Amino acid sequence: MVPVGSLIMMAVDAVLGFAIPICLSIYLIRKHGARLSTILIGAGTFILFALVLESIMHQLVLKGPLGASIMDKTIRYAIYGGLAAGVFEETGRFLSMKFLMKKEPTAPLPGIAYGTGHGGVEMLILFGITMINNLVISTLINSGQTDILFSKVPDEAVAQLQTQLDQLQTIGVGALLIGLWERFSALILHLGLSLMVWTAVRKGGRWLWLFPAAIALHALVDAGAVMLHQSTGMVPLELIVMAEAIAVAAIGYMLAKKLWTPETP
Repeated sequence: MVPVGSLIMMAVDAVLGFAIPICLSIYLIRKHGARLSTILIGAGTFILFALVLESIMHQLVLKGPLGASIMDKTIRYAIYGGLAAGVFEETGRFLSMKFLMKKEPTAPLPGIAYGTGHGGVEMLILFGITMINNLVISTLINSGQTDILFSKVPDEAVAQLQTQLDQLQTIGVGALLIGLWERFSALILHLGLSLMVWTAVRKGGRWLWLFPAAIALHALVDAGAVMLHQSTGMVPLELIVMAEAIAVAAIGYMLAKKLWTPETP
């Protein structure tokens, strides 16, 4: 059985997984004049570059000749995963800002709006929808109807489904809270990285170094989280990731404050 407290927390997570990015988008549009199209560009770029193109590369690499050697060592897997996320997401960010946001004003707001779309849709898809799915499965577990699930999966996926069911029955409210905390940190990280890349795109010249810097920072945060996962508790790990996200956001904020001339779109 899945505890009632866990069910309630899953529902809260699902609601917030949708509400946070949507409310932030509405706030930027209504209070600051951000363009909905810019937020949607950020969302679409994440879907294309992270969920489609990066996933295709993972299928080719991890199921190819080098896959076993990469996944055999935590450090190799961490470096590979971190670099993949950094290269795909930051390249997508750069290209979208360069070619799809030409009509945006030279101000920090478009970078923030893009980051809201990019990080927001990640929260919505990877967290909000996942929590809805977990809530539905947990309800079936508690009502004794898991046979419905097993009847719909192929034989090779039965073991994986059973593992998921076992995990849901042992997951606690604390772990679900940490999941929400993790997604919030990721959103902050994306806002900071978006400001960095937007500055690289619009300022150009000697500021182009911010693009590879964003790739490196993204890779370091992701790879570091993987490497620390086994040796550090979840709370200390999320404190570290939150600190890193805030540091990146602070860099983006300082760049915006120092380099950009005030302009209202």
